[in-house]
Amino acid sequence: MKNNKTFFLSILLLLLIENAIVAQSNISNPELNKLVDTDTKRLVEMFKDIHANPELGFMEVRTAAIVAKELKALGFEVKTGIGKTGVVGVLKNGNGPVVMYRADMDCNSVQETTGVAYANNKLVKNRAGEDVPAMHACGHDAHTIWMLGIAKAMVALKKSWSGTLVMVGQPAEELGEGAEAMINDKMYEKGVPVPDYLFGMHTAPFPVGYISNGSGKRMAGMDVLDVTFYGIGGHGSSPHVAKDPILMGAAAVIEYQTIISRAIDPQNAAVITVGSFQSGIDNNVIPGSALLKLNLRWFNEQDRILMLNGIKRINESIAFAYDLPKELYPTLTMKGMAYPLVNNEVMVDKVNKALEAVIVPEKNIKNIPAVMGSEDFHHLVIHNPKPVYDYMLVGVANKDATEKAAKEGKMFPFFNHNSNFEVDLSSIPLGVTLGTTALLEIFKK
Repeated sequence: MKNNKTFFLSILLLLLIENAIVAQSNISNPELNKLVDTDTKRLVEMFKDIHANPELGFMEVRTAAIVAKELKALGFEVKTGIGKTGVVGVLKNGNGPVVMYRADMDCNSVQETTGVAYANNKLVKNRAGEDVPAMHACGHDAHTIWMLGIAKAMVALKKSWSGTLVMVGQPAEELGEGAEAMINDKMYEKGVPVPDYLFGMHTAPFPVGYISNGSGKRMAGMDVLDVTFYGIGGHGSSPHVAKDPILMGAAAVIEYQTIISRAIDPQNAAVITVGSFQSGIDNNVIPGSALLKLNLRWFNEQDRILMLNGIKRINESIAFAYDLPKELYPTLTMKGMAYPLVNNEVMVDKVNKALEAVIVPEKNIKNIPAVMGSEDFHHLVIHNPKPVYDYMLVGVANKDATEKAAKEGKMFPFFNHNSNFEVDLSSIPLGVTLGTTALLEIFKK
């Protein structure tokens, strides 16, 4: 099997000899095509508005209000404040399956560099009360707009399907906490129908007109955790009377990687990332603590446990080496987590067959390798008796930018979470068409 880089580069090079990327001419549902075309201007303006006003996890108050207002106007029974800022809309349309569609709403702490006119330049408060940049660098703004466009189309096409449609605007996916927060807030006990099927879509940096909808393991499991090293502060000129937590943290950052290189089976995929190292303020002061923010990726529970236990042992060994008393040993705080995402084969095949009316089969990259990126999408149903779901990747990269990247030998013109992540506006109507087509098929018996 090709490695990810070679695989994706081959896709991009293929684009250079194609005249057209977007395959909307294949749409076989004229009524849906007309609905989407008519609604595109409104959806694009709403997308720009949400992009210009990004909100971090569990702070999506403005975005949630937009979702609630739009769904109510369409006739959905709307429930708000689930999992703090989550929104659920329920539309009953006769007998049939319960189908849930999910879109996440939160953004990233990233300073945007795309240069688009609707970029956000304002700082926002994070959960710690700090002023930080904010950007929709993972496409959740597109996810939200796709959902609203799909909801409108499904209402207009009510004669074409029968059952119950549940739309979920989920908070805090980036934290790995949002889906479980909605479940723990007793979403289903509060009257949200338990779905027979869950469907969703995520932006991807491959070109507009391409999708990836494969079965089996698609995304890695994830843990989000904080490690705090404690020391004894002091003057920078007298390190011998202090115990420096910055050195302890620095040693840990290096040692954690030995878990991957020397403890994980080389044929297994796993990642330990230290995404933030926070300690001290002044140049001449040894601080009293150092905070490391970690992110783990894995595909099997054994590797997960191995990494967590290894991190704990490394932390304690460093504290022991610095001769710290037990009360100053490092602490480890578990935050969000997600299990590997595993698409249902039957559901994937059903959706893919329907999508051939929108995207030619060659543009559905079904054999894409599983990615180390993670999602909590499936946590909306994994605790249910029938956890059947399909999560699809949708290309949002501009055609010219894609071709330029390929000529430069780059895998993509940008990646998710990068400051230059840019959703091409032509992917807004296409995403609505894809999602609506998939839902109409899922409702069929």
